[in-house]
Amino acid sequence: MTRASSSLAAALFAGLFAFPARADFDPPPAKIPTLPQSGAKAEDFAPSGWVVEAKAEGDLDGDKITDIAFVLHGTDPTLTLKNDGLGPDEVDTNPRILGVAIARGGAFRLVAQNATLIPRNDIPTRDDPFEASGLSIARGAVKLSLGLFMSAGGWGASNVSFLFRVRDGRLETIGYDRSDTQRNSGETETISVNYITRKMSRAKGSIETDPDKDKKVWTTLKGPAPSIDQIGDGLDFEPQPQLGGGGGR
Repeated sequence: MTRASSSLAAALFAGLFAFPARADFDPPPAKIPTLPQSGAKAEDFAPSGWVVEAKAEGDLDGDKITDIAFVLHGTDPTLTLKNDGLGPDEVDTNPRILGVAIARGGAFRLVAQNATLIPRNDIPTRDDPFEASGLSIARGAVKLSLGLFMSAGGWGASNVSFLFRVRDGRLETIGYDRSDTQRNSGETETISVNYITRKMSRAKGSIETDPDKDKKVWTTLKGPAPSIDQIGDGLDFEPQPQLGGGGGR
């Protein structure tokens, strides 16, 4: 390949990733049902037109009895849309619901449902942000992980995770982690938030450096931890404003 053709290929490749997502790909609103308040298993919480896509088991309230978390995925065929632009020919934009239920009296009682944390798959050039392996229960907490990768329209790639625990019959946020990579420059950034200690660390580096050696800047968070409903779209979430400066530790 000549130098001129190499430059042209590089320009076309860069142009592909800079190409904006289609403005006219606008999925219709989706109806979110109210889930049943109790059930014998995760599938009992799935209304007609919804399926259990992921589920996890573990003790969430310290009584040594198995509780459950699950992700429901809508199956409305009218929300699987044809795509004439970049990306797949069809895009399933059906929403998802995260549900958490604790064991009570031989059944499971719903303590939380949320349909915004996992964003709809409504950008054709973005990989589906959720995979079934992204839901787990460990050490008394629910972990929900999301991913961001654009085949066109952006250089950033991210991995995001949230930690929740059941307290006083409700779900509260106790942790947040995010790692970002700019695929064009190789720059990286990691953020870790512990809402129990009220501390947040932020570190910037490069794909060419050891992330464990990146200098962390620590700050103290302001205000209470956000509820799961206050988080909104998990990929767009930003930690709360910070108090003061901070420094490496």
